[in-house]
Amino acid sequence: MNWENIAGQTNLKKLLRESIAENRVSHAQLFVGKEGYGILPMVLAYAREIFSQENEHAAAKVEHLNHLDLHFSFPVFTDNKNSLSKNKFDEFREMILSSPYASYDDWTAFLESENKQLFISADEIDDQNQKFSLKSFEGGTKILIVWRADKMNVAASNKFLKFLEEPPAKTVILLTAESTNDILPTILSRTQIVEIPRIHDEDIENYLKKNFSVSDEKVREIVHEAQGDLNEAIKLLNSGDKSNEFEKLFVQWVRDAFMVKKKPEYLRSIIFWAREIAGWNREKQKNFLNYCSEIFRLALLQNYQSEDLVYKKINANGFNWAGFSKFISGANIESILEEINTADLHLTRNGNPKIVWTDLGIKLSRYIHKSA
Repeated sequence: MNWENIAGQTNLKKLLRESIAENRVSHAQLFVGKEGYGILPMVLAYAREIFSQENEHAAAKVEHLNHLDLHFSFPVFTDNKNSLSKNKFDEFREMILSSPYASYDDWTAFLESENKQLFISADEIDDQNQKFSLKSFEGGTKILIVWRADKMNVAASNKFLKFLEEPPAKTVILLTAESTNDILPTILSRTQIVEIPRIHDEDIENYLKKNFSVSDEKVREIVHEAQGDLNEAIKLLNSGDKSNEFEKLFVQWVRDAFMVKKKPEYLRSIIFWAREIAGWNREKQKNFLNYCSEIFRLALLQNYQSEDLVYKKINANGFNWAGFSKFISGANIESILEEINTADLHLTRNGNPKIVWTDLGIKLSRYIHKSA
């Protein structure tokens, strides 16, 4: 990954390049932000330039993630009593080369491990300690990239702290995390924190137009929905039939929720609706929750006559968008979005999806009729 291929983030790229040129590279840095903001592409471009200062032929090796002095740690699940990143490096490399903005959920889906816990173990830190006790292959700097350092368990964090306190000579440690909440304060105090902001809408728009064949209208819709997350923007662009599927199931949910008040037998339909969605993989379920949240927000804007902000409406299958929007107001939007967020949390924590979706489906029937 080189600087030119990173969407936006002009100021941050300039600062990082200047730190290398002026020999101000901190030995331990923590890059914090969503993967879709470009956190790993930024770290890879940074590592590429550090190596290139020592060897002009290093860039191509970093581009293909096969530089012998570039090491990676990332969350994996225990496999045959083993939890070392190197056992899954080929899969990780394949995902990152094809999708450098990929998220932790994408990695989980790539490994088909939605029902397994992925983490960075103490054994993994021991393995990296052993690697970094050896001389570098090319005689220069050695770099360790810890992708999603916030997934270290407690034992790993304590061992990693010792590694930070006494790093081998000519070692650069680059960590990434979505937030600092799950990282030991003692680790935070020993790293230089680099905040990765969301990508500007204009930069996402330019990236999509440059790399994909897409209409201006579709780009505007995607940019609004992506909220500065390029990974999400690319998923929305490639969703195709999935968007139609989400729309159909959202309409079914809303119609059944309206009918339950007068005809309780429609609860049966909601239960079947929940079972269908529960059969999806976790990433798709979470994407549908995000879709539902966005549609409810847009309906609220429609109801409060901010139609110029409503970039997407549901008009298919005879759905009355204007009529539906009148039922979404300040009286119920907070409760609806809170229930969707709770469902997302339960799915993240491996809750039973049938129970999660059935509960959410039924609760909408209570909130949808709540008058302003």
